[in-house]
Amino acid sequence: MGFFISDAMAAPQPAAGAPGFDSFIFVLLLFVIFYFMIIRPQSKRQKEQRNMVEALGNGDEIVTNGGLVGKIIKAGEVYLSVELANGVEVKVQRTAIAQVLPKGTLKTL
Repeated sequence: MGFFISDAMAAPQPAAGAPGFDSFIFVLLLFVIFYFMIIRPQSKRQKEQRNMVEALGNGDEIVTNGGLVGKIIKAGEVYLSVELANGVEVKVQRTAIAQVLPKGTLKTL
């Protein structure tokens, strides 16, 4: 009965060695995708935030990360004095500024 069933012949396996070039290309492609989709946009946002914080000065109307809205009345290197309402002044760190508002947004101060 052996003539009805042929012997199974497996293809010879390549020798186990270093990962192939295709694996390297795949890892490189993943890194390029991560760079353009995650790393580059995040560093661009950080640079814009840093430039905005460095450009703050007296009279700028700002919003803090905590949601306080006010006008800068005194700008130091690290801290800003912000007037929230008439006679209400707080000190915040420069890094706590989330957004600079257009001039004239705060008319109640």
